[in-house]
Amino acid sequence: MTITLQRTAAELSARARAGRRAVVMTMGALHEGHATLIRTAREVAGPDGEVVVTVFVNPLQFGKGEDLDRYPRTLDADLKVCEQAGADVVFAPSVEEVYPGGEPQVRITAGPMGERLEGSSRPGHFDGMLTVVAKLLHLTRPDVAFFGQKDAQQLALIRRMVRDLNFGVEIVGVPTVREEDGLALSSRNRYLSPKERRTALALSRALFAGRDRHAAQEALRARALAVPATHARAEALSAIGESRAAADAHAVAQAVPGAASAVRAAARLVLDEAARVEPPLELDYLALVDPADFTEIDDDFTGEAVLAVAARVGTTRLIDNLPLTFGAAP
Repeated sequence: MTITLQRTAAELSARARAGRRAVVMTMGALHEGHATLIRTAREVAGPDGEVVVTVFVNPLQFGKGEDLDRYPRTLDADLKVCEQAGADVVFAPSVEEVYPGGEPQVRITAGPMGERLEGSSRPGHFDGMLTVVAKLLHLTRPDVAFFGQKDAQQLALIRRMVRDLNFGVEIVGVPTVREEDGLALSSRNRYLSPKERRTALALSRALFAGRDRHAAQEALRARALAVPATHARAEALSAIGESRAAADAHAVAQAVPGAASAVRAAARLVLDEAARVEPPLELDYLALVDPADFTEIDDDFTGEAVLAVAARVGTTRLIDNLPLTFGAAP
């Protein structure tokens, strides 16, 4: 299959379409994470549908002092990745094509969720992101669009925009792709020196530490709930040589489900250690949030949550996250 490169909205609009159209939006500099999105889109579109990949470095979502000019442009290599992953079309418009009258005066506003975490660190970023996603959804007219879960807040805001503004498109989140050492794939990883990369591994290690603590908390909670009475619970666990587990289970049973504060503490311990190495990790935020609005969860929270982290190593800013479920049924 030969991939088609289109540069204008008129070309894309004139293209005959059959079956489902699946779209993957990127800013280029494609890696295996993007390829996974494209392959997933290919599976969903099926042999009779088509996959469109957009490649556009959106100036609206870069703030003052951020890396717009530095952001890698690798269209030839991107075309090969798209073709190998099963895309039919790459839509790579110019800035003038997307914003023919200059920067748009009317934009999508992300609202309160867009002011938290990434929005607080990068004011205006999510307004610019949602504006270009809205434009590209109109230009590509997909049935379904795919976004990576690594950008969890972005994904949540896109879903909210589509729901609130009645876009007729299905939004699918695809799990984060990681390198063998755990580092989440990102176009910005190429900026890291070998020493900086070693420090950057603290982001995923912190998330995994939080996840492990969460799993332990949930296991203890389930074990505690399996025994009906507090006294009987402790005696039953102690009888099989698990006196410490009995005490822990009793504490967890008496506490609220999930113990979000313990998850945060486990993750922060890793990040604090990384702040003392050379080169150091400069933490932007560590947050455990409700994905519905990206507000911090309390220790009595039950349901889906996101453990998210952002930090700078050298001049490179990285983000990562993991989904967690609190208070799951035993």
